[in-house]
Amino acid sequence: MFTEGYIHSIQSMGTLDGPGTRCVVFFQGCSKRCIYCHNPDSWKINAGEKTKSTEIIKLVERYRPYYGEKGGITLSGGEPLLQPEFAAEIFQMCREKGIHTALDTAGAKPEEKTKKVLQLTDLVLLDIKHSSKEKFRQITGEGPEEMFEFLDYVTNAGIEMWVRQVIVPEINDSNEDMHQLAELLKGRANLKKVELLPYHSMGREKWGKLGLDYPLENTKPLEKSEIKGLIEFLRSRNLPAC
Repeated sequence: MFTEGYIHSIQSMGTLDGPGTRCVVFFQGCSKRCIYCHNPDSWKINAGEKTKSTEIIKLVERYRPYYGEKGGITLSGGEPLLQPEFAAEIFQMCREKGIHTALDTAGAKPEEKTKKVLQLTDLVLLDIKHSSKEKFRQITGEGPEEMFEFLDYVTNAGIEMWVRQVIVPEINDSNEDMHQLAELLKGRANLKKVELLPYHSMGREKWGKLGLDYPLENTKPLEKSEIKGLIEFLRSRNLPAC
């Protein structure tokens, strides 16, 4: 019997979440409440569309000719590790078919169910909200302890990893913030890319539709050019920043 899970949406030809062209499956459910979340409608796990793992694989195979050598599937969210059995089954079938697997996650405690997913993962895209406990909690409403454990586990397991961080004005846009990130990431041989993403406000309308106050109402979106100095700072610390 194949596993079923809750899906928020699917992007069949994505180019932003991993190498090449990919099928990006956005899982439903997330425990964090990030102040810049652009999909707050993905928070409640049972609010999504119930979908069988085999249906996901059929879609991936339909578009496989477009993925080429670098493309594949990315499980994103929401938080895919809140549905680890579903994620593992999808990745298992992809592995059997030679499809590259990427996991876009904010991290989770590396328990056995999480480890099973990681055993089937070719690339981890780890969203590190912040390196300090205080600012991590300010951004997400939770502490960073599970993320730290996850980061160390992925490093020790030697799984290829890209780190991403959304840069928000007056929250994590200083050299000190980047220094803390650099200290957290230094010496990790599996780290292949550090991607800084300028804050955008595209989720504001969704917050309003859900009757929620948008926390960054008065925060101006950033352009990539405005965070060039932060990228250069990380590069000066021998990190593959872009």
